[in-house]
Formats: sequence, structure tokens, C-alpha cells
Amino acid sequence: MIRIGPAGFDYKDWAGIVYPKPRPRGFDPLADLARYFDTIEINSTFYRPMRADVVRSWAERVGGNERFRFAMKLWRRFTHERDTAFDAAEVKQARAGLEAMLDEQRLGAVLVQFPWSFRNDDKNNEWLHDVLSAFDGLPLVVEVRHASWNTRDFYAALVERGVGIVNIDQPLFKNSIRPSAKATSAVGYVRVHGRAYRDWFRKQATRDERYDYLYSAEELKPWVERTREIADNPRVEDTFVVTNNHHAGKAPVNALMMQAMIDDEKVAAPPLLYAAYPDALSRYAHPGFTAKEDSEARL
Repeated sequence: MIRIGPAGFDYKDWAGIVYPKPRPRGFDPLADLARYFDTIEINSTFYRPMRADVVRSWAERVGGNERFRFAMKLWRRFTHERDTAFDAAEVKQARAGLEAMLDEQRLGAVLVQFPWSFRNDDKNNEWLHDVLSAFDGLPLVVEVRHASWNTRDFYAALVERGVGIVNIDQPLFKNSIRPSAKATSAVGYVRVHGRAYRDWFRKQATRDERYDYLYSAEELKPWVERTREIADNPRVEDTFVVTNNHHAGKAPVNALMMQAMIDDEKVAAPPLLYAAYPDALSRYAHPGFTAKEDSEARL
């Protein structure tokens, strides 16, 4: 199973591009996206732990797609706020929502995403060990961005623990980890961030500026091949591909393109999104669902 989808599902700049503006009464952006994609990476859990009841409501809202599984980012307390040791209460708080999604059988992966500044040294290896131990039993995948982690010992340690590695596309600088097609657990994972070189490390850049990039089909083709290679790995059961270039709806555009390229057939696209990006999508998608697709979706 290869599940492809965007990072996040509700951005202000998606209004009128991905979703109607104003939204019709009762319109649910999460349920709507789950008609087109088999995964969404939840970003909000990075900023704060989620209550179990909130997580269960997410699971209920994607009930129309049996194939759908969430990827959920781990709270930044464990990846970006490393000045002081975390405690058992914080682990319990973070695990509550993740375990609720696991109980709902909708959890595909927990993304443990470290920044580029997290380099391979003794201190950080100890921190990583402690984080992975604290969240043992969950389908963990680790994203590191610095090239110092690209070692056999690191990947072997992940295999031993049953923890996945995230293969990433990012702006490449001197010490950036390069594109790969590695698999270290039953969960294969790809994240494409865009290639906004000018703003990637610029301190004054906004989140939107860092992730404002639309991939061309030629740029996606190598990632289609890497995704297939990951999915064909004997240890992999599920492969997730997440597009994180979210600004102005570019992430769902590139997710649909990759899905079509992997399936070798056109896919359904949200009609507004198709209208906003006809040049990118016309070869790979059609607006809305055909009668046949609607019928299959109800089965």
C-alpha cells in the first residue's frame, strides 16, 4: 500500500483554492480531502499534544475511506526543545492522542522530525535513544536533515529498533542529507518539502515562504521511482508519501501528480484545485469524481 497526501488539511491560504470560499454549511475540509487522499500528515500535534477525544473525532471524519491512515507529528517538546530533559508526565500527555488514533486503527506513522541543527553526536544520539524508548510501541519514523546521520550504524540501529527512516527532498546545501530510498522498518516514508533555496534558512522567512514551491513532473519522477523502490522493500508493509510544500495548495497538487504517476492513470482532484492549477494537473487528474469512482468509493 502506498498512501499519498499533503501535510496539513486546513490552511487559510487554501480558501478558494482547495476549498470553497465561503465554505458551504456543514463542509468539512478533512472529510473532503479524505475522498481524494489516503493519508494526511497532522501538523498541529507538533505544536501541542492532542486530547484523545479530538483525535477520535478526526478518525470519525475520515470514515468514508477505509484505506485512510493518519501520520501524526510528534510534539516539538521531544524534537526541538532539548535544553532540558522531558519527563514522564510529558510523555504521557503526548502519547494520549497518539494511542487514541492507534486504538481507532487509523494511525499509520508517528513522525519524529528533528531540525537541521540536530547533528549526529553522542549527546544527540542519547536524546534520540530516549525519545524512541519513550514512544516505543508506536509506528515511529525519524526525520533527520543533517548529512552527519547518513551512516550505516545509524540505519542499522533503526532497523534493530523497528523504527522507520524518512527520505526527504529539501533544498540541498553543503551538509544537507541527500535524497534516498531507504527503509528500516515496516513503514516506508517520503517527505518532499519543496526547494525554496532563498528562504529555507533565512531567519526572517515566514513558514509560507519556506514552503512555497510547486514541483514539476520532471522533479517528481525520481521520487516516484524512489517510492516504488521503498514499497518493494521486503520489510515494508505501508509506504507514506507526504507533500509539505503547502503554500497556496501546492502540496495537494503535487500529491495528486505523484499518485497519478505511480498509478499510471488520472486521479480525481478537488474541482477548485484543478481550476487553480490546470497546467500542472490537466495531464494527471480530472476535476471531481466520475460516476464509476463515486460508486467504488461507496463500496
